[in-house]
Amino acid sequence: MAKWTAKHEAPEPLEGPVVATVTGGTILWFALFLVQLPFYGWFADRGQLWWVWTCAAGGFLGLIGIWYVRGRDAALARHAEAAAQAERDGQAEQAERDGQAGQPGSGPQP
Repeated sequence: MAKWTAKHEAPEPLEGPVVATVTGGTILWFALFLVQLPFYGWFADRGQLWWVWTCAAGGFLGLIGIWYVRGRDAALARHAEAAAQAERDGQAEQAERDGQAGQPGSGPQP
């Protein structure tokens, strides 16, 4: 069987309001849990308690997700700042070298 190769480059990943999306989903899971609590007996009588506990688990896992995506956003911001600082440093060094190259006596000494 021949190895499959892609015919085109993969697109860049979409970046959006990740923290807001995860936070909204977490709030939704907790809201569904709270809405179902008054009907706990109804769910228990029919053997459907997993509906209630699935919503609770979704809410608590969402809290972990919020912690994770906030850390990810902070790491991306630190990386972008470090890259920008490195670029500024590189431009400053290049400007310094260009300035020294035009001065008399800065060339190679015989």
